[in-house]
Amino acid sequence: MATRRHAREWAVQFLFQRDFNTNDIDCALADFWNEKNSDPKTRQFTEDLVRGVLLNLAAIDAKIQQYAEHWEVKRMNAVDRNVMRLALYEMLYRPDIPPIVSINEAVDIAKAFSSLESGRFVNGILDRARKNLSRSSREAVSGKIEA
Repeated sequence: MATRRHAREWAVQFLFQRDFNTNDIDCALADFWNEKNSDPKTRQFTEDLVRGVLLNLAAIDAKIQQYAEHWEVKRMNAVDRNVMRLALYEMLYRPDIPPIVSINEAVDIAKAFSSLESGRFVNGILDRARKNLSRSSREAVSGKIEA
């Protein structure tokens, strides 16, 4: 059985691919899942994350730009950029996930798929964003949150 970590890793992989290939999302997801062995719950969580990031991409990229001093989003490492997109989506639009969990997962995924320096870079930007959230960093909340 896959975990939420696997789902997040798959979401980052899909978002990375999506940066370079803008095929229809449903077809692209179908192709993506052909190569993965996932249970329905993990697959659904992954797709919810992917669709959420893509639906809110402009707002998420604006937040990354706001907190990334002297870095343009389009010039960032593609893995780092998509890791941060995923984490910020969770922090801004998923009240069921504590922001600190999103940050920790993002740092670990950045280290695994990019570099140790990426872990520090991702952590710095996401921590700046965390400080401006209107909710607790360590608790999940019910209901909708405002970005």
